[in-house]
Amino acid sequence: MVEAHAAAAPAAHGTRSGTVPPPLPTWAALLCAAVAGGALLVAFPPYGLWWAAPVGVALLALAVHRRRLRGGFWLGLVTGAVFFTPLLSWTNLHTGMVPWLLLSTLQALYFGLLGAASAWISPLLDRRDGLVRFGGAGRAGTVWNRGGWAWPPAVAALWTAQEALRGRTPFGGFPWGRVAFSQDTSPLLRIAAAGGAPLLTFAVTLIGALLGYAVLRGVRGGTDPRRAVAPLAAVALACAVAGVAQAVPLAEPGGRSVYVAVVQGSVPRLGLDFNAQRRAVLDNHVNATIALGDQVRAGAARQPDLVVWPENSSDIDPLRNRDAGQLIDRAVEAVRAPILVGAVLYSPETGVENAGLVFNPGRRAGDEVPKYVKRHPVPFAETMPLRSIARLVSKEVDRVTDMTAGTRPGVLQVGPATIGDVICFEIAVDDLVRDTVDGGGQLLAVQTNNATFDESEARQQLAMVRLRAVEHGRDALMASTVGISAFADTTGATSGETRFDEPAVILAELRLGTERTLATRLGAIPEWVIVGLAVAGLVAATWQRRRRTTVPVAGGDTSGSAPRPDDRSGDNATPNATEGGKEDL
Repeated sequence: MVEAHAAAAPAAHGTRSGTVPPPLPTWAALLCAAVAGGALLVAFPPYGLWWAAPVGVALLALAVHRRRLRGGFWLGLVTGAVFFTPLLSWTNLHTGMVPWLLLSTLQALYFGLLGAASAWISPLLDRRDGLVRFGGAGRAGTVWNRGGWAWPPAVAALWTAQEALRGRTPFGGFPWGRVAFSQDTSPLLRIAAAGGAPLLTFAVTLIGALLGYAVLRGVRGGTDPRRAVAPLAAVALACAVAGVAQAVPLAEPGGRSVYVAVVQGSVPRLGLDFNAQRRAVLDNHVNATIALGDQVRAGAARQPDLVVWPENSSDIDPLRNRDAGQLIDRAVEAVRAPILVGAVLYSPETGVENAGLVFNPGRRAGDEVPKYVKRHPVPFAETMPLRSIARLVSKEVDRVTDMTAGTRPGVLQVGPATIGDVICFEIAVDDLVRDTVDGGGQLLAVQTNNATFDESEARQQLAMVRLRAVEHGRDALMASTVGISAFADTTGATSGETRFDEPAVILAELRLGTERTLATRLGAIPEWVIVGLAVAGLVAATWQRRRRTTVPVAGGDTSGSAPRPDDRSGDNATPNATEGGKEDL
């Protein structure tokens, strides 16, 4: 009989199976965690080094492997802080440091949870210490968790689950900084057409986890050449994931072509008071559109089928203010095409609404104006939860008016095209975009106002537009007050990109989409399957920490079992002198 019992004494440091390293020293783990945050940061615009994202995932996985729960949490928090604080620095431009640091810290806390969860699943890869008994005699030894191939997909699933949680909590969530949004120039972007942003995040983080697996298995390999197989296989699988991405078909819009104009009218000045001269902002967009109409009549420009103005292009309610409505009608008649206008509406019945309005040629007073009302007002920007508490944080709180959320998807008929309209931050929310396509949207239009931010925020937002175009097989556009405005096709390529804080009018021929991609048809299913995988990984790691094991040794028969010791530290292996001792974190 051969029994494997939990070791009452320190396990032998090495066996024929290889040497199991201790967790990284505290200083090395902190360094890895910090560099992981930096790698994630440069993967996003404006840097755009998309390949750095899986490197960041691998580094965090190495930092937290075999740590205690609290150690994993603090290391994840370090990664999150290094990543989010500069990524979200555009929120600090006009509101002061406190809101920016609070938001960055809140987002980093989710990375702390990710680090703790990633530490917890270490047993899926790691070995078990045991006392190997031959009859009545025994010796300490190491029993390998053979293969450990469940670990890489479990790590990737935890990343995706963290994004699912962060995108929904608290107050509706803040899904900025998802790994998928760093891949707008990556060959992996095609994966979005199969399973949307969640599947793309899973694929990128799976590559990172496989790289981490290769490092861990390589360190354990010792001098046994057979141990080189696992690291090489992990690298080969990472390459295979990237290769499979190239096989994902991209949608080709099958509908008619439409010629679209986007007007970037600009504002008198950037900042929170961009709309202090609301009439000037409206005039800018009206005048630029009238000038386009003049060019068309002169033969210097092609007649557009429709025109799109950005969010906040009319902060004077054109449905209640006659002058504002007449100005827009004048622009419509000058360009001889319907205009999708971004407007703020005020009504005693509905309150304040952030809306997209369709002004058609020949509109008469009293005619119904089709509209879409923003369904997800941004917490602490367009609504103010916990206002009395928030007032203690920033004096700007009372500048925020609670906006009324819409209830219907943004599907609007604008001339010959059915537009899937989303407003500003809604482009980051999967179901809000998908609902417009399910509702019949043939083009995606993102109306946004970047006047309170900067170019880096605009480029991060444009990356999301590119992903959505691929995900749903719809040509797309982003119309901004100050930039960046641009068009994106179903391959993710952009055209007509404007310069930041400069007035511009861009035009392009776009194709109307008619078919739904696999990602559109599947909806949220890929995300929930991956979240289920993450839960399964946590459960499996918990079971492996507690289970009774029977392990064959040296060709003998296997029988009997014994419980492992209570793992008070949260590590999957009992700390001892030969395994690196207690952790500092």
